[in-house]
Amino acid sequence: MTDRVRPIDARAILNAMPVGRDAASVRRRIEAMERLLEGLFVIPGTNRRVGLDVLLDLVPVVGTTIAAAIGSYLVWEARNLGMSKLQMARMFGNVGIDWALGMIPWVGAVPDFFFRSTTRNLKIIRRHLDRHFPGTVTLQG
Repeated sequence: MTDRVRPIDARAILNAMPVGRDAASVRRRIEAMERLLEGLFVIPGTNRRVGLDVLLDLVPVVGTTIAAAIGSYLVWEARNLGMSKLQMARMFGNVGIDWALGMIPWVGAVPDFFFRSTTRNLKIIRRHLDRHFPGTVTLQG
């Protein structure tokens, strides 16, 4: 018997993703996005997590711009939650600072390692969700 590669079942993947517009689904999506951008793996010996954001910053200009576009997704989710324009401006400011630091060729990943715009934006959204949608609160372990 030969082993065959099974095709990806897109329907199963879509069913597993929280695609609703309710606050609990939004919370799960933004937390997953933060994990993707800021916490894919741990650098051995440092106990410091890095993700796609730092890796994309290694590609000059294009990688940083792609990371900023992906980071802006959290601001779009914040808009859908009805967050204030001031909060969204702070979030865009975080993404902008991250983008500007990442534009430094080859060394842009170093400041991005310490300035985590996605994590900062997640905290802003969590505060809003905890205040306005207390049923979505999850305990951090």
